[in-house]
Amino acid sequence: MSAWTAKRFWKTATLAEAPGGFAVHLDARPVRTPAKAPLVVPTRALAQEIAREWDAQGERIDPASMPYTRSSNAAIDKVTHQHAEVARMIADYGDADLVCYRAEAPVELVARQAEAWDPLLDWAESVLNVKLLPVAGVVHSAQDPVVLAHLHHRVEALDSWALTAFHDLVSLSGSLIIGFAALYDLHPAEMLWDLSRIDETWQQEQWGSDDEAVATATRKESDFLHAKRFYDISRA
Repeated sequence: MSAWTAKRFWKTATLAEAPGGFAVHLDARPVRTPAKAPLVVPTRALAQEIAREWDAQGERIDPASMPYTRSSNAAIDKVTHQHAEVARMIADYGDADLVCYRAEAPVELVARQAEAWDPLLDWAESVLNVKLLPVAGVVHSAQDPVVLAHLHHRVEALDSWALTAFHDLVSLSGSLIIGFAALYDLHPAEMLWDLSRIDETWQQEQWGSDDEAVATATRKESDFLHAKRFYDISRA
């Protein structure tokens, strides 16, 4: 952003109505994206979160502490201009969805996966009108092209703000179905994240965990929950 300098130069971040939504001003200067586009977001709630992030900065700016600003930048600078490509990339998860690939053994893990993931597939069939088939093992098994085309259409129908959030929900969970379940509020986001971690949780129970794996999982969970919040407040 034009205002993205190493040191804080403003006193107060404020909201301002703008064509197409709401902008954030640093004193009298409007925030811009890294590509120099006006940072205009669709809802007051999202603009308020961005303003809070800028107000919370200390003497030096920490971009890592500004997830709503970062996601909004991505929506404006990247997803808006590459909508079809991003939609296609994310929709392709449907042909190798996490919840379709099941262990062949042990029986305890097989049962746990079925208990967690079968209801998601049932929900997808009843609400999204898509029937994805589970398979045993890790060898790819192609899904029905008609079903995949329907999923592609649903993803392509998302606007740039929704698609920005959906990209992270799907890529972090490994599941297009879990991503849609988050958009539809099927379960709380925390529960959906846990459903995406059945295999990892099982491995930890059998062999324990290490600090690096826990830190990585914690970061990914935080990013998943942020994506859900970003989606919600971009629609508010």
